[in-house]
Amino acid sequence: MKNIIERMEEEKTAEKIARFRINQQLPYEQKVAYAAKRSEEFYLECQRRGLSCHVSVGGLDSITLYLFLNQYLHLGIPGISVSHLEDKSIQAVHKQLGIESLRPISRADGKPWNKAAILQEFGFPVLSKETAGKIELLQHPTPQNATVRHAIITGETGEYGGYRKGTRMKLAQKWLELFAGYENESEGVDYKIAPFLVSAKCCYYLKEKPCDDWAKSHNSVPYLGLMASEGGRRQKSLMMHGCNYFGKSTIRSAPFAIFGRQDLLQLALDLDVPVPKIYGEIVRDTDGILRTTRAQRTGCSMCGFGIQLEKRPHRFDRLYEDNPKEWEFWMLRCVEDQKTGEKYGWGRVLDYIGIGWRPEEIGYGQMRLEVMKDGTQAQEGSHEQANGE
Repeated sequence: MKNIIERMEEEKTAEKIARFRINQQLPYEQKVAYAAKRSEEFYLECQRRGLSCHVSVGGLDSITLYLFLNQYLHLGIPGISVSHLEDKSIQAVHKQLGIESLRPISRADGKPWNKAAILQEFGFPVLSKETAGKIELLQHPTPQNATVRHAIITGETGEYGGYRKGTRMKLAQKWLELFAGYENESEGVDYKIAPFLVSAKCCYYLKEKPCDDWAKSHNSVPYLGLMASEGGRRQKSLMMHGCNYFGKSTIRSAPFAIFGRQDLLQLALDLDVPVPKIYGEIVRDTDGILRTTRAQRTGCSMCGFGIQLEKRPHRFDRLYEDNPKEWEFWMLRCVEDQKTGEKYGWGRVLDYIGIGWRPEEIGYGQMRLEVMKDGTQAQEGSHEQANGE
């Protein structure tokens, strides 16, 4: 039986989430006013605490946030980004807006981490951050993580988790069958072992650590362009903690937390935000719904988180359209098989999880292939950009 304190905490959490959901239903104009109020409150509280603020800038959402804080509210908040990880059209907007570009942290040999080195050393970021983290544990079994690996296979937490069963620790059956073969003998199962490594470490080495180091050196805390409506790992945290959070180890503001996609796109139009080419244009369909004509979401050109949820043309198809030389590098030869010496890339990964990626499958013409082969297009920034040089 749960004690009174636990019940009270659950009720308090449920109340916070209920209030958050009510705010998500506010009209657009009221949401903008709400975001403005939360942004200014965070700024003033940080000043009171002797803290500086910055915007962590990536794609369209955070570009819109940067302009909201500085054009609309005139707060004078600097923006930082590990820009070279983004699409070249996003990099161009960052440069236009004066976003400070950070470099990756260094490896043990003194050279900076780059995308290809991350894939070679740790593995491919695919499916989702949470799923990749579980697969990574399965691929690196140790006596210390045996209990967690058992929970990933069965959902049973053991003593450390109160002997619960059927928990969310269990990996989806579809991915167990493809990635959990390391546990066949110990768990009495018959799963496969993937011909590549999977990892969620890329974000930490390439983006999170450089931004965290900058923030510490500048005594600064971030504004983030997160929205609960986008789902994912942060959804419940945003609903529980709201736009502004001052915790023991984490301080952050997410002024757009209650926004939906339509709110964000409307604000981008209202602020005349420069839309990077990778998104296309913001248009309104006949039913009044706003959308971008190309990518809806973006990330690193070597990231596969969420790829299984996209219809074609997906992110790798768009990379092929925009930069076939870079596409060829990532799909076919960005890493080396340590057993055979064979060069391979995302093509092997996508084939294994059942995602199409070949240009001819969606009717891309032979002309593109010829352009890629003779090297007359995309000479600038293909292999160099891929390696973060």
